[in-house]
Amino acid sequence: MPLPPLAFVVREFWGHVSDGCTAGDAGLAVGVSEGTGVRWLRDAGGVKPRLTEPKNSGPKPRLTLADRIQIDLGIKTNESLQSIGARLTPRRPASTIKREIDANADIHNVTGTSGYRRKQAFGARQSGRTAQVHYDAYVAQARSDQRARRPKPSKLAVNERLHEEVQRRLLEEHSPEQIAERLVIDFPNDPEMRVSPETIYRSIYVQGKGNLRRELHTCLRTGRAIRKPQRRPDERRGRIRDMINISERPPEAKDRAVPGHWEGDLILGSTASASAIGTVVERASRFVMLLHLPDNHRADAVQDAIVDKMAQLPAILRKTLTWDQGSEMANHVAIAAAAELDIYFCDPHSPWQRGTNENTNGLLRQYFAKGTDLSIFPADYLDYVAAKLNTRPRKTLGWKTPAEALDELLSNPSKPPAIASIA
Repeated sequence: MPLPPLAFVVREFWGHVSDGCTAGDAGLAVGVSEGTGVRWLRDAGGVKPRLTEPKNSGPKPRLTLADRIQIDLGIKTNESLQSIGARLTPRRPASTIKREIDANADIHNVTGTSGYRRKQAFGARQSGRTAQVHYDAYVAQARSDQRARRPKPSKLAVNERLHEEVQRRLLEEHSPEQIAERLVIDFPNDPEMRVSPETIYRSIYVQGKGNLRRELHTCLRTGRAIRKPQRRPDERRGRIRDMINISERPPEAKDRAVPGHWEGDLILGSTASASAIGTVVERASRFVMLLHLPDNHRADAVQDAIVDKMAQLPAILRKTLTWDQGSEMANHVAIAAAAELDIYFCDPHSPWQRGTNENTNGLLRQYFAKGTDLSIFPADYLDYVAAKLNTRPRKTLGWKTPAEALDELLSNPSKPPAIASIA
């Protein structure tokens, strides 16, 4: 791959083009071939590129070989550090040039010579003496590349206590993000017990990066390091009589300011089995309950399951239920009367109107894979899975668990827990 052209050469080339020279002649004038000049013009689309870096406060990229060639040239011509930095694109402060020379140059103290701005460049290192600087751009680039490739041990590889704690929580089926945030809560005064979610992912999936057991990837919700968004078309739409649209739902339900507002949906099993699991999630606490529907998910079965489950709740937690327009809710009037709550329906093809429930269904797929015959799971196992979800820390609850949030709601229903305004 050809080296990128030096910035001052390119500026001079475009200066000749602006004066009316052909690309080939402009190339020859700055010391490159005619073909190179033509290529520069063609690559720029015939338009002079912007050759100065816009001012910004963000981080600058690492020094490139082209930058180091400029530094090499500046050292050989006794140019000041500030002047060298000003010629780079983006421009660099003198301190950056000094660090580069300190790191990659061969510097020898000498006496009796007036050297290249040596006291200013190398300060206390030279103890008032002058120095001879031997800097080669290609050698400097090779040294920099070698340092960048040097392996750095993962935090999980060197901190055995943190390693064991993360591994234990993965086995409890907590996600890397849940683990990272919960460690801050559980070890508030121990900065050594901190780790990022990305470090946990890499420790599982990249050999040698923290040495978490490779089979722990099965404890992650999706079984993959990279989460893949999934959406399925809802084919259960049907005409439901006397339904009340979500637009008429009380504002308190939308704001999550008051407990007792639920969202519901079905997770469908294999086509051959006609089985399903109903999911109902409390919007303020994210507390989930699962409905056992092993034989079918027709309206009568769903009605019985919802009424039985809602009967276990105190009246303060039975205000509204929001569902999509699936035919399984054909008996919604009877359900509302028996369960003593109001039922509202989302607009067609609008899963975001039940965002809390959609998110929970994604969590449940860790336990109930798509295409599974859901009738094989007894009601006790559904209760077990619900308990697992209700004791997982959740980001949207400030890393409380849904069970903790629900306890807080029940002990002080007028003061809901602090939560984020996301599903």
